[in-house]
Order: sequence, then C-alpha cells, then structure tokens
Amino acid sequence: MVTVRASTDADIPEITAIYAWNVLNGLGTFEEDPPGEDEVARRRATFLDRGLPYLVAEQDGVVLGYAYAGPFRLRAAYRYTVEDSVYVSPDVVGKGVGKALLGALIGECEALGLRQMCAVIGDSGNKASIGLHAAMGFEKQGVFPAMGHKFGRWVDLVWMQRPLNGGGERQPDAPGLGLSGV
Repeated sequence: MVTVRASTDADIPEITAIYAWNVLNGLGTFEEDPPGEDEVARRRATFLDRGLPYLVAEQDGVVLGYAYAGPFRLRAAYRYTVEDSVYVSPDVVGKGVGKALLGALIGECEALGLRQMCAVIGDSGNKASIGLHAAMGFEKQGVFPAMGHKFGRWVDLVWMQRPLNGGGERQPDAPGLGLSGV
C-alpha cells in the first residue's frame, strides 16, 4: 500500500537519491549534474515557503517518489498557474506511484484555489510521463523541438496542461500565489 504525504526534512536523502538517478539516467529533467542534499533541501524550502505542496509517496517507510508544484512563472499574472514535477524510483515506474503522487498534488493545488497546472516534459519519447499526465486529465498543448541537449542528442519538450477548479471558466476566488512583478 502506497501512502502519499507531505515531505519532511528527513526525506531529503531519499528525494536526493531519486532525483540523482533521474538526472543521470533520464531526460525528464535537463539538469546534468545531480545536486547534493543541501541544494535539494534549499529548493524544497523555496516551494514550501510559497505555501506549495511538496509530497512523497512511501511504502513500508521507504520513499518511492516525490512530487511538487512550483510557480509556472514569477510574474504576478501567473499567480493561479503552477508547474508540476513528479519523480519516482526507477524500480516503481509504471506501478501507480506517479499516479498517486500526481493525483494528490492536483488535489492540494485545487484546495489552494489554483486554476491551471502545466507539465513541461523532457523528451517527446517519454511515454511514461506523457501517459501519466494524459491519464490525469492533462492535454497536450504542443511540442518544442530540440530545446535541450543531453546525453549527446537534442531533446524535445512536451507541454501539457490541466485546468484546476474550472480553469478559465470563471474568475478566481482565491488570492493565488504571492508573486512579484519580476
């Protein structure tokens, strides 16, 4: 049984290890050098300080994956839009961990009154992530060819989007994220 919960400081080593594997072996992130625990903790704190969810999925006390929502862009007009990130341990890909994480993340972002969630997926051949997002109600909005260069090849970005709380059908009824006009 997989449990999704808010991450804690104690989860940082496992989150760091999962992300490091994805950096070194996958195209879901364009980062090429895995950050250490201090940097992962700093990044996590940045999202939590904005009031955004940062979740882990665990089974029998072992963290199997994590997900978080970050600001889509820092301009104030984007204060109702977030971008999701979901990373799972390689041995649980396709076993429902990502779906549990993304479902919980969507629910938490809707509870915050947010209106749009987007996914910027590395690699147009990333069937696992594209399929996960499609299964969770995201629609493909486009492909940006050759946006990054990793592992000696050009890599596309796939853009997907999912409305939250009715999306743009009505005016927002919550303050959104506290973003400045950067």
